[in-house]
Amino acid sequence: MDHSVVIENLSKRFRRRDGAVVSAIDDATVRIDRGEFVVLLGPSGCGKTTLLRSVAGLETPDSGLIRVDDQIVYDSANRISVPPEHRRLSMMFQSYALWPHMTARKNVQYPLENQRQGRLSRAAMKDTVNAVLTLVGIGELGDQYPAQLSGGQQQRVALARALVNDSDVVLFDEPLSNVDAKVREQLRIELLATQKRLGFTALFVTHDQSEAMELATRIAVLDKGKVQQFGTPEQIYNDPATEYVAKFIGTTNELAGRRQSTGETTVYSTDAGDIHTGRPDDPESATLLWRPEAGHLSDERPTDMNGFQGRVVASLFLGTHTEYILESGMVRSRVWTGRHDRFRVDDTVWIGVRPQDMMVFPRTTHAQAGTSARAGAAS
Repeated sequence: MDHSVVIENLSKRFRRRDGAVVSAIDDATVRIDRGEFVVLLGPSGCGKTTLLRSVAGLETPDSGLIRVDDQIVYDSANRISVPPEHRRLSMMFQSYALWPHMTARKNVQYPLENQRQGRLSRAAMKDTVNAVLTLVGIGELGDQYPAQLSGGQQQRVALARALVNDSDVVLFDEPLSNVDAKVREQLRIELLATQKRLGFTALFVTHDQSEAMELATRIAVLDKGKVQQFGTPEQIYNDPATEYVAKFIGTTNELAGRRQSTGETTVYSTDAGDIHTGRPDDPESATLLWRPEAGHLSDERPTDMNGFQGRVVASLFLGTHTEYILESGMVRSRVWTGRHDRFRVDDTVWIGVRPQDMMVFPRTTHAQAGTSARAGAAS
């Protein structure tokens, strides 16, 4: 496979003021194919920005290896650490990082003027800058200063500057976080279309799950410096490798289960009753997770899936679907359905979930099945 960026066994530690050592990156390995759009996803403090900055050369790791195209830019074993300006990549920062005294055109032209090799003529620079400003949709704003531009327009200037020197690899550090939701949605579409059209490899940092799912060819989910899972959006969502990934991506309902019997499927005792899973070899004590869209509501007990009763405590119309919040004793569940106004608050209904839609993970605590379960949404 033709890898554009290779990160192998990378580690980076910081020492806090109290003397404690924190692993910002913990033996991370990510191999990115040429032309991919890879997203580093996780909450604040998970190490995603440190990992991106290490690829850029703005942080020096403690150990591991980084290769960009065919160039090793960092190798702890051989004491190689190539300066950022020689790594043949571009970066778009979370802050716009635009020079306020320069016009949009001058901001975009700045990287070309500072090239040490293959520097273009003034005429070629002008043509290149005009072309990339037009590419990102602000061709008519080249003579405006940053203070005269909206947030979305400033982001386009920053994007144009990242693209102007035709780098094969472009790094993005939460570049859409400072614009409102509507503009952010539009910029995602434009960014993805531009990446597909130009064919560069993108490494993009965000904490926004929706953004990651929309943009990514593959997603690396990080937690405490470790890559918990690296896969396609479909793999991350439908087949999470760990309980952390399942809870962080999307919304889940949770039950604590104690295994009662095994056969073709495993049966767990939970606060909601006996629950069948889709596999015969599940652990003795488990956390059972299921997505709201996997739930089925009916007036009668389902015969072909797990079933337990619940009382409707809230009904939320969300346009594309209705979200029902239901209580079954100490258990609260969320179910999404496309059928509107079918059930009302205080109705008692049956909740059905297919065994194969139950995600099963070994419990990490000594909590018993009798403890209450909860419905959790990723932040």
